[in-house]
Amino acid sequence: MKSQIIGLRVAGTVFALVCLGHFLRIITRVDVLIAEREIPVWVNAGGVLIAGRHRLWMWRLSACPYDSRATSS
Repeated sequence: MKSQIIGLRVAGTVFALVCLGHFLRIITRVDVLIAEREIPVWVNAGGVLIAGRHRLWMWRLSACPYDSRATSS
């Protein structure tokens, strides 16, 4: 089950990087244009919350003990 733990940690790390990117945009207030429309900074606040929560979720799941007897039949 090491591959599942590694997968959860990789996913958690990716979510952490996404969260960091959203947070950096809030701090630097860089303009982001999509189809010539400016995206407001408050959108990134939602991104920080969602990506941050997913990061915590993935890392907590990877830390849960695995009981091999629960899935074997």
